[in-house]
Amino acid sequence: MPTLDFWFDFASTYSYPAAMRIGPLAKASGVSLRWRPFLLGPIFKDHGWETSPFNLYPAKGRYMWRDLERTCGALKQPFAQPALFPQNSLLAARVALVALAQEWGEDFCRAVYGAEFGAGRNIGEPAVIVDVLKGLGQDANAVLEQAQSDATKPLLRAQTEQARKLGIFGAPSFVTADGELFWGNDRLEAALDWAKK
Repeated sequence: MPTLDFWFDFASTYSYPAAMRIGPLAKASGVSLRWRPFLLGPIFKDHGWETSPFNLYPAKGRYMWRDLERTCGALKQPFAQPALFPQNSLLAARVALVALAQEWGEDFCRAVYGAEFGAGRNIGEPAVIVDVLKGLGQDANAVLEQAQSDATKPLLRAQTEQARKLGIFGAPSFVTADGELFWGNDRLEAALDWAKK
């Protein structure tokens, strides 16, 4: 079965619609997905950026928020611009690594994006992640303990380093089995088509 790696950072705006639609599209295409959380912050710093390019270039940022609102409207997804951007996605990414090793990982990822860009909540606050975990019927304390353990922390660092080595510079990014890189929610269909070749 063809495979596609879905690289995402929970702080990434366009990763929200991608995460919400990638599952059914991949299934219809006969492509197996691997969800790959990572952190954009260290990669941005490689480029000399201390924050998102959408903050560094205000005109680009204004366009992005309006475009995301349009995109979500077309997909009938809720949208609420968070007061803080970008948000601290470290804890959410660590929890995602724990969750993706189990059967509820993709549900967790979608629920985090829904809380952040669907409801405008701050996912950098542990209480928000606890709410998401409880909403999925998980033992929040046990999951958070595992996510913040010495066993999990290096996994996220390693995944971020792998993204860097693949040449990933933004999210969402999609990498096919033959190493072809596609960047952006609007390139998802092209990535799936390539993966099938």
